[in-house]
Amino acid sequence: MSIYYSFTEWNGVSSDIKWIGIANYKTILTEDTAFLHSFGFTARFTVASVVLTNVLGFLLALLLTQALKTRNVLRTIFFMPNVIGGLLLGFIWQFIFVKGFATIGEMTGIGFFKLPWLGDATTGFWGFIIVSVWQGAGYLMIIYIAALSNVPKDVIEAARIDGASRLQMLRQITIPLIMPAVTVCLFLAISWAFKMFDLNMSLTKGGPFGSTESIAMNIYQDAFRNNRLGLGSAKAVIFFIAVAIVTIVQVSLTKKREVEA
Repeated sequence: MSIYYSFTEWNGVSSDIKWIGIANYKTILTEDTAFLHSFGFTARFTVASVVLTNVLGFLLALLLTQALKTRNVLRTIFFMPNVIGGLLLGFIWQFIFVKGFATIGEMTGIGFFKLPWLGDATTGFWGFIIVSVWQGAGYLMIIYIAALSNVPKDVIEAARIDGASRLQMLRQITIPLIMPAVTVCLFLAISWAFKMFDLNMSLTKGGPFGSTESIAMNIYQDAFRNNRLGLGSAKAVIFFIAVAIVTIVQVSLTKKREVEA
């Protein structure tokens, strides 16, 4: 139905649905600069968020598969942010950025805490990255821990006896053997980043002046706030195609690495 509505002019309420062909798609690709900007913002956010969330999740998993007495407690602590709902999490971090950081900046004089975290396009972008990585790294950590726990100990021991360094064992043995987990974690992180809406709504609502507006927020605004469901549906179709292409390429590339491993 969304594909059908994308070729129409409809406000989402009345029974008057006007067929207009590809006019919505032409408008989006030639006139709607806000959508193109939100697409660029979401793409940059996805790249940074996926890389940093997976790197941090993997490093935490490496740490918490060591023989630490408190590792079970630490696993729980690092996973807990994922349990908090997105909107609630966003409002908590909005308070931290606006009130908490400002107070620390006044007390210490450190410039990092005095930045206009949600009032500027650049710092707002990195504010989203901080919150998304903080929320998602613990979930990916659990998946990586499960994968690392299944790496054969005799293979690691044999490599250690042969004189392999920790870095060599990580690159040549551990990572190739946990590639199925890497495939899953990359897929999850990409889908989370592209679909990001609740954090966007609670932290900045796309501001200032639409500079931190995600695609999901842009589609929501047009379809349900501006009552242009036809145009919003066309944006959703374009969004779906873009996400499908990215995820298919990602899964196929990492699956090939699994076969080679």
